[in-house]
Amino acid sequence: MQSMNMQPLTGKELEYIVDSISNEELLLKQCAATAASIQQPAIQQVCLQFARTHEHHMNLLLNALQQHQQLAPMQPQQ
Repeated sequence: MQSMNMQPLTGKELEYIVDSISNEELLLKQCAATAASIQQPAIQQVCLQFARTHEHHMNLLLNALQQHQQLAPMQPQQ
């Protein structure tokens, strides 16, 4: 039902989503690495929470791409 009103993403929108996924992945890795190197449990927990937040954002972006996959044109747009 939701896909009935969806429009195909533009190339610019796809580029933005791919860049955002890349940024979220980088932030996730940085937060996880920082959490692994910190000795104070309270700060470690904050870093792990940030890592989970970035993972959630990355999954939301991936789901958005998957929902639009069936609408994507099969031929390059000119």
